Amino acid sequence: MSTTFEVINPATEQVVRSVELTSAEDTDAAIRRAHAALPSWRAVAPGDRARLLRRFADAVDADIEYLAQLEVVNSGHTIGNARWEAGNVRDVLHYYAAAPERLIGQQIPVPGGLNVTFHEPLGVVGVIVPWNFPMPIAGWGFAPALAAGNTVVLKPAELTPLTALRLAELAREAGLPEDVFQVLPGKGSVVGQRFVEHPLVRKVVFTGSTEVGKQIMAGCAAQVKRVTLELGGKNANVVFDDADLEKAAATAPYGVFDNAGQDCCARSLILVQASAYDRFMELLEPAVRGVVVGDPGAETTEMGPLISAAHLAKVSSYVDEQAPVAFRGSAPEGAGFWFPPTVVTPPDLAHPLASEEIFGPVVAVVPFTDEADAVRMANHTEYGLSGSIWTRDVGRALRVSRGVEAGNLSVNSHSSVRYWTPFGGFKQSGLGRELGPDAVTAFTETKNVFISTEEN
Repeated sequence: MSTTFEVINPATEQVVRSVELTSAEDTDAAIRRAHAALPSWRAVAPGDRARLLRRFADAVDADIEYLAQLEVVNSGHTIGNARWEAGNVRDVLHYYAAAPERLIGQQIPVPGGLNVTFHEPLGVVGVIVPWNFPMPIAGWGFAPALAAGNTVVLKPAELTPLTALRLAELAREAGLPEDVFQVLPGKGSVVGQRFVEHPLVRKVVFTGSTEVGKQIMAGCAAQVKRVTLELGGKNANVVFDDADLEKAAATAPYGVFDNAGQDCCARSLILVQASAYDRFMELLEPAVRGVVVGDPGAETTEMGPLISAAHLAKVSSYVDEQAPVAFRGSAPEGAGFWFPPTVVTPPDLAHPLASEEIFGPVVAVVPFTDEADAVRMANHTEYGLSGSIWTRDVGRALRVSRGVEAGNLSVNSHSSVRYWTPFGGFKQSGLGRELGPDAVTAFTETKNVFISTEEN
């Protein structure tokens, strides 16, 4: 069995670097070290822990350009996206640096004494990160976990470990103890499995496919181990006939083709009111053809390649010669895992193009009749992560927002992620919430203490 993995640049198919894979034995040793480091880390004064996290954030800030360039070759992300992603790690660290000094409990009125609650750290937290957004999703896991006084072992995706390894170096430079935050590149079946099975890991944070998420949840159940799961999505972009159609059509490509569609929040199903369907499609075509696909390191590029040859084959399998393709954008030829932005018009929601998470730059456009029909169609999926609603009617926006079964909705926007607000899914899109003011408490146990004040 190979003990190293070659990281491939998806835009050139050239080897970037070889990375040593962590074995099961080394994973167990790292978990034991993290457990041993826990008492001293949780005992760090809240202000001092906050200061260390701010220093970590400052180290990331000073390294943003290097991290971004590394992500371009590691993941094929456009340089603009990669800079935002590194900046998001910085911002999330700053946000949760405020948590140690504000992790307050309650004083609850009870008869006969004083009752108070405390938020205690869980212990060792295992964070399993996907390949599509290696930096931000790592930060969403480790920042609140560290702020709450836990130690963290993090497994980056096998395909994209480089930026996570660099973040671990920056943590050391900022002064975090070595065993408090460890990055363990390796296979999910080895490192990730040990996070699930090892009794000293008290929570697993996983972002990835629903299928693997179910396996992790089942494994954690054997130890009553906490989990946060952010899984798949088949998200609807609902466009009503009273919307600003020009803006809705101009922005729709960027709601699905960002990161080449490799995004659980991608709006890969556009539902358009039938009375506006023809006009919307007329406006959408030039917008799709205008998406700049090419060298992810170029400042003007808007979409890069898919992550791997295997993933390119999967995405391509959905768009065969019989697929109802309306129109396509362009993509480079030659080396690299390229797929053009593609718009399809399946006959109904039962078609795989309309119902399955393709995870590539393919968007299905389907008409609907009225508001009730739009909500029904948006909910015609096992997923419920994100989505958009385009309308000028505020009442309709609120009614549809309450009716659509998804954790993150935007009106006249495609934004899904803000670090100030909770992020997570309904149904088979996951369990729990990341980001926002409450995420840090998900990495704690609530301890209740009653002190009798009655005289003896």
